[in-house]
Amino acid sequence: MNEIIGYALSTVIGISLGLIGGGGSILTVPILVYVFGLGAEISTSYSLFIVGLTALAGSANYYRNKLVNLKAAAIFSVPSLLAVFLTRKYIMPAIPDTVFTIGTFQYTKPMFIMTVFAALMIAASVSMIRKTKAPDTKKLKPGHHYILIFLEGAVVGVLTGFVGAGGGFLIIPALVLLAGLPMKEAVGTSLLIIAVKSLIGFTGDISAGVSINWLFLLAVSLFTIVGIFVGSTLAKKIHGDKLKPAFGWFVLVMGIYIMLRETVFRG
Repeated sequence: MNEIIGYALSTVIGISLGLIGGGGSILTVPILVYVFGLGAEISTSYSLFIVGLTALAGSANYYRNKLVNLKAAAIFSVPSLLAVFLTRKYIMPAIPDTVFTIGTFQYTKPMFIMTVFAALMIAASVSMIRKTKAPDTKKLKPGHHYILIFLEGAVVGVLTGFVGAGGGFLIIPALVLLAGLPMKEAVGTSLLIIAVKSLIGFTGDISAGVSINWLFLLAVSLFTIVGIFVGSTLAKKIHGDKLKPAFGWFVLVMGIYIMLRETVFRG
């Protein structure tokens, strides 16, 4: 029964990516951990592949419609993919199984991963809930802040490598504000960036010797890819900005739940 629910929820990941350009990938790890019952660390690994493949499928449609800026994608992707690869290959394996101990309480590596992930979910939810005035891209010079895009790419790469989420809620504003891209082009470019850095990060896991259940991974990815095409179709009829705040509240509740479950109510 849990598997059926998990596969159904997997389509939600894709629908969110296709409809609002981000946010859905942040649900991948909780679904893998709490529905499919996988460990936290392997879930972040699987998430990289699932999110990367799904975003790649979604970006193809944007590319056909000339809504992908390859220059901005390259400038963001280079530091990002390097950061995510190094994080997966060297930083993640270096984290001790027990991060620290206070009396009888042990703060373990899985708890550390999930609480950091919960904090990222809460931060992402705020950016989705908060209504911000759309920037006047005509006043911005495309390419004027590419150095800042490069630096943010590295930061997002580390976060992606650690928690396995795409980071679209960070990438899209950077592309709009710093590169001066229109929103639709920023969404398409973001999906390509997410695809490249996530899949490259996943190769870091493979090179580190992580055991992969390919049949399960491809099955979940199939459902998320179906979801992103459904989301892309719905996006033509429903404006994603109208749904983003509601989805943000859902992500906020999930983030708080995970934080409490991994700390206060850890049983």
